[in-house]
Amino acid sequence: MSTPAVSVRRAPFVPAPLRATSRPPQRALARPRSRGHAALSLFAFSAAAAFVLVTVVDPYSGATASPYFQVPGATSDRYQGAAAQSLLVASSVENTVIVDGYTVTEPEPEPAPVVIAPASSSSSSSSYSAAAAAVPDPGSAQAYAYGAVAARGWGEDQYSCLVSLWNKESGWRVNAANPSGAYGIPQALPGSKMSTAGSDWETSAATQIEWGLGYISGRYGTPCGAWGHSVDVGWY
Repeated sequence: MSTPAVSVRRAPFVPAPLRATSRPPQRALARPRSRGHAALSLFAFSAAAAFVLVTVVDPYSGATASPYFQVPGATSDRYQGAAAQSLLVASSVENTVIVDGYTVTEPEPEPAPVVIAPASSSSSSSSYSAAAAAVPDPGSAQAYAYGAVAARGWGEDQYSCLVSLWNKESGWRVNAANPSGAYGIPQALPGSKMSTAGSDWETSAATQIEWGLGYISGRYGTPCGAWGHSVDVGWY
């Protein structure tokens, strides 16, 4: 004989209610007394005191120096009818400028050029003379110089002095050059001076002779005057 099965039911789980835990009451934090009330009270007191002082003291005492400040009825009371203080400012201004001292040094004047009076033809001929020159070859530099001397009104003696002078200086060579810079038949120093007589001064005997005769005429008067100077000092 079998025994019947027995079903067992379990009761549902019910959690136990939580118990409220009691905490000790906390004390309210005590705030320190605010300092703003004290500062506000001090400011109010200061403002009231200042208002009282302004009311008691004359409020216009600091502005009476201005000529534009006027209080009706106050002028006669304060100054017994006298005019208020005024200040007159000049319209023009004078400035004094002090300049540092300086010294002006004038350059020394240039010495006056020494003018050599040209020697006369008669005196130069009588004092200085040269050996008579030979008749020049046609077409030569001396032939051109012979005609140029005659064109200036000088005689045979002046031509002879010129021949002796330029024989000594250059030997009548057109390209005669000196280390000093003198050049040509008349030995112009520098040679470029002769460009005033012509652009072909380096190669033309005629250009060099015309320049040389002009120089002699202006400096010594005649060829014999130039020849005498060359004999005395060695150059002309």
